[in-house]
Amino acid sequence: MVNYMRYGPLLLMVFALNACTSVSVDDYADSEPLFVPESFFSGSLTAYGVVKNYKGFASRSFAADITACWQDGIGTLDERFIFDDGEKQTRVWTLEKNLDGSYNATAGDVRGVGRARVAGNAMFLDYVLTIQLSDSSIDVAVDDRMYLVSEDVLINESTLTKLGLPVGGIVLTIIRHPEVSVACPAV
Repeated sequence: MVNYMRYGPLLLMVFALNACTSVSVDDYADSEPLFVPESFFSGSLTAYGVVKNYKGFASRSFAADITACWQDGIGTLDERFIFDDGEKQTRVWTLEKNLDGSYNATAGDVRGVGRARVAGNAMFLDYVLTIQLSDSSIDVAVDDRMYLVSEDVLINESTLTKLGLPVGGIVLTIIRHPEVSVACPAV
């Protein structure tokens, strides 16, 4: 029989150390295909996904048409969402590459500036999103983890937290349509 009193502190320390370790975007530096945001987020894209509650239950689904353009080093992603209940949302992202290779990311419902880092086939983006509720709003921290699985397919998993506690998540697939031409607005 195991003496839990004797091994309890050791088990707690192992769990604590395991909780402190985290996967970094740099862990994907040697993974392929190489993810270049300026190449993937260019032209016509479509996204399909689900929104999960804090228990992991997929409570909503959506599709989004995305038009992505880069001009003078600044990327614009115009996302038009349609949810399964008929709700429509628009989010327009602006991405700008920094000298260290990271990207600043802003959008109308993003508080402050998000920060994205890219390595190998992965891009991790952290930001604070303001979600509108029926009579108020809530700010949640979003940890987006994107993985390029082929030249035209990206998988994105997002974790949403409030005060460090999970409040939801999003899983989506983005498909690039290089055969479709788009008109980019003039800067």
